[in-house]
Amino acid sequence: MENLNFDVVVKIGSMAMVRETDNEINYNILSGLAKELRPGYILISSGAMEIGRIDYIHRNGCELRGNLEEIKTDYAAQGQAILMSLYRQFTDPKYSLRQVLVEHPHFNDPEKAEHLRALFYRAANQNAIPIVNYNDPISNEETRRMEISTLRESNESVVECVDNDETAAVVARLVGAKKLVLLTSTDGIYRDVTDPSTLIEQITGDTMEEVLAKIDEVIKYCHGASRIGANGAKAKLIYAKKALEAGTFVIIAHAKNRLSNILAGNVRCTMIKINK
Repeated sequence: MENLNFDVVVKIGSMAMVRETDNEINYNILSGLAKELRPGYILISSGAMEIGRIDYIHRNGCELRGNLEEIKTDYAAQGQAILMSLYRQFTDPKYSLRQVLVEHPHFNDPEKAEHLRALFYRAANQNAIPIVNYNDPISNEETRRMEISTLRESNESVVECVDNDETAAVVARLVGAKKLVLLTSTDGIYRDVTDPSTLIEQITGDTMEEVLAKIDEVIKYCHGASRIGANGAKAKLIYAKKALEAGTFVIIAHAKNRLSNILAGNVRCTMIKINK
């Protein structure tokens, strides 16, 4: 296996992929992102559940009713196929795509984590781009909580991976990615989300301890999330610490921007790094 460095792990959130006002997929954002993917990148993609919901509404004229956990499972199962077909449609045809559905055991078990890491490296060397998502269609919330509780009895550092911000940070750490880009529906982290002028463009310091302390200060400004069940900007900052500690440069930016422009530092966003 060739020893290469991964350029980028990029994660896109559900609400950045849809137009919530009219229950439509935002094809401009999806196609723009897909066109810039290449081997050496890993995409962590949310959206299966939300896209499955939109597809169900379009086909049936209503939303599902009943048990919330079952509804989430059914929407995710319906949306996964659509999501992958869209990425395949817009990604450069000379590259292969590989869907990777993960759950917490894949990161909490050293053998499974190594298996996953090897899969990512093979993809990079085989002209392929991994697209990763939590395996919502077969995940059972009650079982997951019991498993996580048991793991915490013997290990303080446990990966849950229900939040794809965490999944992205853990994957970035697993492969030693140079940069982690978290794409969202805002330009980054704000002191006041109602005032665009309060965008925090840099969270930097000369030492790891200094940057982590600054992240903790900025977390105090983070309230709410874009949808039920999401943890919003606060989660992005908390999980960014994991990537930062592994030497990864973290960027939080609006998904409307071209990925190449974000990586080049040509857009307004929040950058988190240690000064060198």
